[in-house]
Amino acid sequence: MRRLSLTELSVASSVATGSVVLGTLLLTRGNRPVFAVLVGAVCVVLFAGYFRWQFRLETLNLRERIYKLPIEAETSKAPISPEFVDLGESVQAASRALQLRLKAAGEERKQLEAVLDSMQDAVVAVDTAGRIQWTNQPMRRLIPGHPVGSSVRIGHALVQTIRDPDVLECVRQALEDKTVSVRGAESLVPGHKFDVNASPMPGGGAVAVLHDITRIEEVERTQRDFVANVSHELRTPLTSISGYVETLLDMSGQSGEPGLSPMAREFLGTILKNATRMTRLTEDLLVMARVEGPSANLNPVPLRTDFLVRDAVKALRGLVQENQAILEVGEMTETQVFADQDAVMQVLGNLIENAIKYGQPRNGTRSRVIITASEISDPYDLVEFRVRDFGSGIPSEHLNRIFERFYRVDKTRSRESGGTGLGLAIARHMVQSQGGTIRAESELGVGSTFVFTLPKAIYPLQNVL
Repeated sequence: MRRLSLTELSVASSVATGSVVLGTLLLTRGNRPVFAVLVGAVCVVLFAGYFRWQFRLETLNLRERIYKLPIEAETSKAPISPEFVDLGESVQAASRALQLRLKAAGEERKQLEAVLDSMQDAVVAVDTAGRIQWTNQPMRRLIPGHPVGSSVRIGHALVQTIRDPDVLECVRQALEDKTVSVRGAESLVPGHKFDVNASPMPGGGAVAVLHDITRIEEVERTQRDFVANVSHELRTPLTSISGYVETLLDMSGQSGEPGLSPMAREFLGTILKNATRMTRLTEDLLVMARVEGPSANLNPVPLRTDFLVRDAVKALRGLVQENQAILEVGEMTETQVFADQDAVMQVLGNLIENAIKYGQPRNGTRSRVIITASEISDPYDLVEFRVRDFGSGIPSEHLNRIFERFYRVDKTRSRESGGTGLGLAIARHMVQSQGGTIRAESELGVGSTFVFTLPKAIYPLQNVL
């Protein structure tokens, strides 16, 4: 039996309604009124029930087809009634488009997984609740009890998988503060050290990258030990050479001893000059190895800024007189900084000495150096020190590299003045290790200014002398 379409059902419903009307008319004229009404009512009920059953059947069929999307979009049958054909075709088109998008997304995910698995760094992503969403193979190697090819407790809390407190704290800060967090972790894998970098993701959650720096630390430690050992071994012979040369120069022509010829005196002077320079280089290398090593001992305490500058100026009084320089103390603050006194004195000494040696104007006038210190509040409460000279200035291409070890702007002038190329590197390390920053500002023909900052003392001492 052929099934009726929705249009045909509507026509049948209209006929039933007409029968009811006709029965009503017959009732008013006295022609079989009861029979006509009953026939019309039965027809209406039958056609209404059949129409409802047919419509529900079509709706269930279409719903079943939609539930199968996009798996059986091409093989599922078309809707029964012609009225649903257009809707079915639209659903099929949407299904095909969805299949293409899902396929592209799957390929992109596989590519991303391949890239992450090929990384040397371990990567783990968590959702807003701290549950693991995915990891790469290097991360799975770090987790005990999980083979490389197995899943790593996806959906479980990160704290149930990783016990290192530094890693967990780094991820927590990224999730709660929505900022990039960087820490070091040493207890994740025995004998290994990691740099942990956790960043918040735009859609919520965070991703953490763990970089194994164990090998780098070993190489750097070996280099530091080598430099320290060599420098220490060179100190004794260099001291002996300088002492013997100075003795020869002082004893020449005394107590009836024959005097040295001008050429011999010149040779001895050259030996003494280079021995002194080598001694300074070994001393700077030892300082560099000490401040970069893990055993570097800094004892930060509240210190008055003006007292630090005053002591540094006093310590360099001999150098100022020797070079006939002008050393001025400008704007100064009495604010206390939280720093190590010896380290700050060495930083100020290196910067002032460089300004005196290399800050001489081209016209040959005396070097002039101005030291100032003031409070700043950006990015937080600090004291900013400035050491300014009025020399020829530093070209802009050298400003980013002058704090590197052994880097010299003018190599010939640096050697003539006895520079080792380590003073600024030592200053940078000492400032950064105390929570400060250091930079250089310069303009050719005008001069240079070296600026470094130190944190203010949160609990300053009273009655500091």
